[in-house]
Amino acid sequence: MPIRPDLLLAHAFPEARHSYTKRDTILYALGVGLGRDPLDLPFLLEDRLRALPTFAVTLGSPGMWIRAPQFGVDYAKLVHYEQATQFHAPLPPEGAIVSPARVVSVADRGEGRGAVVVVERDIRDAATETNYCTLQQTLLLRGNGGFGGSPPPREASVIPEREPNAQAAFEIDRRAALIYRLSGDWNPLHADPVAAEAGGFDRPILHGLASYAAAGIAISRACGLSPELVTSLRCRFTGVVFPGDTLTFRIWRVEQRAIFQGFVGERKVLDQGIIGFGASR
Repeated sequence: MPIRPDLLLAHAFPEARHSYTKRDTILYALGVGLGRDPLDLPFLLEDRLRALPTFAVTLGSPGMWIRAPQFGVDYAKLVHYEQATQFHAPLPPEGAIVSPARVVSVADRGEGRGAVVVVERDIRDAATETNYCTLQQTLLLRGNGGFGGSPPPREASVIPEREPNAQAAFEIDRRAALIYRLSGDWNPLHADPVAAEAGGFDRPILHGLASYAAAGIAISRACGLSPELVTSLRCRFTGVVFPGDTLTFRIWRVEQRAIFQGFVGERKVLDQGIIGFGASR
């Protein structure tokens, strides 16, 4: 069955509701690698708890909606290609949210090159309607290109043509994927060696959004800032990260932002990264 971009664009998502506790907030922080530094304690102790901004992207997920057969998506060839989030207000360490979602675009990269679907969600307080963040998840449907749609807009690289201002390293715990999955992503690719092998990997891989969070933490601290000051974070996933790997970031400072790439050894795994910072909130 061919892909149905009309049905994707018209899809009416049910409004997701999600309640979370301080325990969930702490578990997320452990899953993205905190717990080895005294600076981590405000994100780990309930009597002074603060939520990492990136925790919000795990809340109110619409799940595997795109697997529905009417969309014609080759789900086995789908990858999470890019993530971009604007953080509007600090997320409380416990609470309840609603998350309306919508498909904002479906683009055609051409036969053999895939289709690109962008899903946008807001994370809002269920009681006050405070909008904590707006996120865009870009999905690359590698098996669905060539349907005759408009191509995605061309974007120039944001990476400066000069040496980076700084570098930072972030060690991924060997148990990271097993902990991170408890924040809601139960895909067996990240836990079960048999599922990983079926997906073409010799062992389970780390969740892309866990490396996304690691970038926010490592780059903030390399810039002398707390991760809670992150107001926007965008990057492209260009390679897999395994539990036990060390992520090395190349960082360029540009005013109130940092531009970055992430590597495991010489292998680029994060690209076109931009992180914005705000004043103390």
